[in-house]
Amino acid sequence: MGCSFSGLNALYDAVNGGGDVWINENRFRIVRQLGEGGFAYVFLVKEVVNASAPASGGGAVAGGLSKKVKDKSHLSGDGTYAMKKVLIQNNEQLELVREEIHVSSLFNHPNLLPLLDHAIIAVKATQEGSWNHEAYLLFPVHLDGTLLDNSTAMKAKKEFFSTTDVLQIFRQLCAGLKHMHNFDPSYAHNDVKPGNVLLTHRQGKSPLAILMDFGSARPAKRQIRSRSEALQLQEWASEHCSAPFRAPELWDCPSHADIDERTDIWSLGCTLYAIMYGVSPFEYALGESGGSLQLAIVNAQIKWPAGPKPPYPEALHQFVTWMLQPQAAVRPRIDDIIIHVDKLISKFSN
Repeated sequence: MGCSFSGLNALYDAVNGGGDVWINENRFRIVRQLGEGGFAYVFLVKEVVNASAPASGGGAVAGGLSKKVKDKSHLSGDGTYAMKKVLIQNNEQLELVREEIHVSSLFNHPNLLPLLDHAIIAVKATQEGSWNHEAYLLFPVHLDGTLLDNSTAMKAKKEFFSTTDVLQIFRQLCAGLKHMHNFDPSYAHNDVKPGNVLLTHRQGKSPLAILMDFGSARPAKRQIRSRSEALQLQEWASEHCSAPFRAPELWDCPSHADIDERTDIWSLGCTLYAIMYGVSPFEYALGESGGSLQLAIVNAQIKWPAGPKPPYPEALHQFVTWMLQPQAAVRPRIDDIIIHVDKLISKFSN
């Protein structure tokens, strides 16, 4: 997969108390931690460059990274990036990280987060932990947070995105997914949700939206031809696809089924609802006595909350419902979604 193995990271970590990290031949200083989850930590880092290095085109700091990154628009103007550090405890986790690196390297689209560089290093097991590798993945940084972060903050203030912003954010997610779905072979993201959408606020424009985290992305088309294959898919989905955004066929897969990229269309419909109202359309089931998230999803039991004043146009609710069809075979594909969202943008643009 082109993963680099280098002892420099572990060496530098030990000497500097975790202050600096080498990713291949480039050195980065850790500024602060941005987040964590499971065995992964995300840090804001700044490239340590030779003081005599000239600035590259576009004003970006011309460190060693500038020689490595083909698309110079991905370079940071001030040398700051986001670095994901993954602690790897066994060979299965190692293969998952290698797969994430491989898949992340396939795509090049303005609405998909690009992987700029990566390294996997072997480390000695310690008494405190048992991992035997660490992975370092380097990405452009987006400090305005995720769609989930923004929605949570807005909900606390009883604020909502405008109809225009809802549609423009959604349109960008569709563009990124179209790139994946039309790839050869077609890829499904498998975990489209507000927590995997980065937003960058822009003055006088709708926010920039970028889909991230390709750890669950796989070739979209899967043929299920037995009960054991169906159960295997359900088990895989339970580990890789967030429950409130997971398509019905991944909860209860028939023994004979053709799974395709329309699992993402379901998640996309849930995400459009969440751009408007801050949660999945099925999360209400988690709070109900005797409620079942799985039942609500497989029966497409959507609950519409009281929205902003004035509420969103009914056309947006109908759009969500169109995507949330329990039978994948009648669910629209990404090209259909884009045609429809463009019509809605024309209709409701300010």
